Amino acid sequence: MKKILGIDVGGTKIIYAVLNEKGDFLTDIKKISTSKQIDDLVGQFRTIINEYENQIDIVAFATAGAVNLNNTRVESSTPNLPLGYNSIDFSSLSNKPVYVENDANAAAWAEYKTGAAIGDNNTIIITLGTGVGGGFIINGSLLRGKSGRAGEVGSMKIQGRGRICTCGRKDCFESYASGSGLKFTAIETAKNDDLFLTSIYKSKSPEEITTYDIINGLKENDEYSKKVFNIWQNDLTVGLINIVNIFDPDSIVLSGGMGEFADIEKIEDNINKEIVVSKVKVKLAKAGNYSGMIGAALLACDKF
Repeated sequence: MKKILGIDVGGTKIIYAVLNEKGDFLTDIKKISTSKQIDDLVGQFRTIINEYENQIDIVAFATAGAVNLNNTRVESSTPNLPLGYNSIDFSSLSNKPVYVENDANAAAWAEYKTGAAIGDNNTIIITLGTGVGGGFIINGSLLRGKSGRAGEVGSMKIQGRGRICTCGRKDCFESYASGSGLKFTAIETAKNDDLFLTSIYKSKSPEEITTYDIINGLKENDEYSKKVFNIWQNDLTVGLINIVNIFDPDSIVLSGGMGEFADIEKIEDNINKEIVVSKVKVKLAKAGNYSGMIGAALLACDKF
């Protein structure tokens, strides 16, 4: 049975472990902080690979950014990673075959093969974290597009409130449906709604309100926090309605740090009231925080 070194590269941390071709972990999962300098980051990759190279058959990376069709490079901008990241030829890092995949695509494959979307040959995984990512399984295959960049749902236009996204454009789905989007909604609501004046956060200035404040406020039954969260969830639902109407999937799977706070039943009900295609199931991801590693490992096995 093949052994795969899975490496998930994030803006703040790198997690890695050895897996088998079923997606089972064969070693402990290790974590290190992501270097902010490109040469140091490449050095981290080489150190990780050198530790396991004699034990493994394949190296599989899950990473932010659009990956080329050869699965050897990241071709798009990755603002949370060091300048020069998209110049790395990952295939040069090991004597073993190296596979690179977008982290949302990898997570989608993990959910399809081992998680919440088993049996759903048409499913879409939406990753809700600091940003918003998407992975599409269409008729049992990963949708990659002509250049490998398909599934950039975070850049989809929704709403019309003129909110500036981190990409510099206005009204992107990511600027409303991400964890950062929740914070922006909290600030806007604090400035424009009197509920803030009786909130548990009334002593703060609007700009000081954080995503974590709103999640905590929900637990405290704070009316301002509940209103902010409902606006955020409605914005999320608008984007999901658009996606479902275009792709007609069996399921939508929500993953990432914000996914666990979403009201799955309410979102599913509201989507199915609005769509013009057949009904869809909304599910919470099951593959967990390591879905990127699992999906990348499984995809790498299919390729090599």
